[in-house]
Amino acid sequence: MVLRRTVAVVAAIVLCLEAVGTVVLSGIMATFVSSQNMSLDGLDPGAMAAGTWAMGGVSGLFLAVCGTLFLVAAVRDRGPGRWGRVLLVACAVVHGVLGALAVGPAGWYAFAFLMAVLGLVVLALLQYGGTEPEVRGEGTPPVGEGPPASLDEGPVVGDGPARA
Repeated sequence: MVLRRTVAVVAAIVLCLEAVGTVVLSGIMATFVSSQNMSLDGLDPGAMAAGTWAMGGVSGLFLAVCGTLFLVAAVRDRGPGRWGRVLLVACAVVHGVLGALAVGPAGWYAFAFLMAVLGLVVLALLQYGGTEPEVRGEGTPPVGEGPPASLDEGPVVGDGPARA
């Protein structure tokens, strides 16, 4: 119980720091694009800078929401709901894909960081997996209780039905 809360808190902190870093890095890239007045195939440099800011903001918001989901999970000591899990699995997939793509342009350190975050997200998701109580019908005995039954001749008594 303590381990899964700790993992969730660490994942929340790492994702929130990554969110801030993503926004800052996007801001730096947008500043370079606008200050150098660069153009790509006739694209307006202002539009390129605005797009970089927007993508950085959306990415930072996504990472901050994922970090908040882990923080809420740690405080409640209960896994996120269905849509929260979908969002966190998407976060893990994005980290895996970006890690694979980052090796060439950014190097092995970026790959190692993204894979470490991927491992942390997956570990936190696995720690909270299956925490919802099972819903059983009225009068249904728990698994393993009650008489064993044969599929063809009712309850098994002794060694089972005699074969001729």
